Amino acid sequence: ELALKSLGSEGLFLFSSLDTNNDLYLSPEEFKPIAEKLTGVAPISEFEEEETPDPSGETLSVVAKFQPLVMETMTKSKDGFLGISHVALSGLRNWTAPAAPMSMMLARQFKAFLPPKNKVDVGDPWWIIPSELNIFTGYLSNNRFYPPPPKGKEIIIHRLLSMFHPRPFVKTRFAPQGAVACIQAISTFYYTIAFRIHAEFQLNEPPDFPFWFSPGQFTGHIILSKDSSHVREFKLFVPNNRSLNVDMEWLYGASESSNMEVDIGYLPQMELESTGPSIPSVIHDENGNVIDSRDPSGEPIQFVFEEITWQQEIPWEEAAQKLEVAMYPFKKVSYLPFTQAFEKAKAEKKLVHSILLWGALDDQKHNKLLSASLPMPGSGRTLRETVLESSPILALLNESFISSWSLVKELEELQTNRENEFYSKLADLHLEKYNFPVEMIICLPNGTVVHHINANYFLDITSMKPEDVESSIFSFSTNFEDPSTATYLQFLKEGLQRAKPYLQT
Repeated sequence: ELALKSLGSEGLFLFSSLDTNNDLYLSPEEFKPIAEKLTGVAPISEFEEEETPDPSGETLSVVAKFQPLVMETMTKSKDGFLGISHVALSGLRNWTAPAAPMSMMLARQFKAFLPPKNKVDVGDPWWIIPSELNIFTGYLSNNRFYPPPPKGKEIIIHRLLSMFHPRPFVKTRFAPQGAVACIQAISTFYYTIAFRIHAEFQLNEPPDFPFWFSPGQFTGHIILSKDSSHVREFKLFVPNNRSLNVDMEWLYGASESSNMEVDIGYLPQMELESTGPSIPSVIHDENGNVIDSRDPSGEPIQFVFEEITWQQEIPWEEAAQKLEVAMYPFKKVSYLPFTQAFEKAKAEKKLVHSILLWGALDDQKHNKLLSASLPMPGSGRTLRETVLESSPILALLNESFISSWSLVKELEELQTNRENEFYSKLADLHLEKYNFPVEMIICLPNGTVVHHINANYFLDITSMKPEDVESSIFSFSTNFEDPSTATYLQFLKEGLQRAKPYLQT
């Protein structure tokens, strides 16, 4: 109360955003972002590696390519952003180019991508940056403007993402955080490492309120020598193959409980790529003498790199799937594209277990999509981290269903596609049953819906005591301690029961 009286609500909001341990005292470490802002000087020590790389080692040139968010893809754009102050979106509107179009990096800084000693098999994932959050720990504060100083393996990822925007948060507010990787290919001296990173950006600064920009994921690969002295190739990007790939959240007041606006949109391009292999920063002749990096005519010396012969290799799609399952255990069940799921269900005479969402089920952006509109963490995230990961559910889905998840926007586009009437009808039958934010649907291979339940209703009934649930459709089983697992299992079994007459004909 005294702090509020001294600073006012907006002043206290800024103070709280810096006071990371909530002790009402700003340590020098906590005050550092403001000091850097006022002086324009950042201490070099913040970006020093635990092991300082050899400055005479090889250097890698990395370029950033960025096309800003397509504003028309935001759902709020349909009403012309009515009721949304121009200031709230200023950080987004002004971000039209990468912060650093090009950067020179030392090859050894990419050592963070190398596998630990016990993870040298192709396709065996490990955590570069472990996720420290789960459904029980909750999530990190929205009321922050400046990222904490990166440490250890976070440093290289922070530096790479800083090429896009000066305020990347290497650890997201919601689970699953972090970065995961696996070996995609092995040769005598090289690895190809596939990776997936969940990170987000803070686009606003005081006196504006926070605006969080969270791409669905960053993914990519690096080809580097086993001693990390040479990087042959590096690429990092935000996938743009779905119609929506970014979540945005912004606050409207000076407290953690203030109103929050949530939206999703499409980012056409956000990628980093090496311009070529890393090259020595200092060149020696056969006698060990330093020589000029340019030939007598002034042209740069051309390096010839040996061809890499891979001894073991898996396709990119398989590596990406391994990373996805590491981030999201519910993906031990394959979730096929919408139309593909129905084709497979028909061939195998199985039911389709379909999840229809406003935002994606397997991107980090859906972690938060619903949190502002629900009295609980996002329902898609809650389903994903409890029910869909439980062993009994995974077993039944694998045995009796073909699973799929879809965005509402994608099915709306499919619905209007008159080139394939069957697909259009499938989308139509799904959308008829959809209610915001997430609908779980069980249907026949021809699209007929035999059972469905809304995520909000599902979460409501599983949070009640068994004796308070009147409906006999979703009864609690005594075999499971977790009522949500028991109820979802009952939902699936009920769907199978209702479909029997159709499947027998």
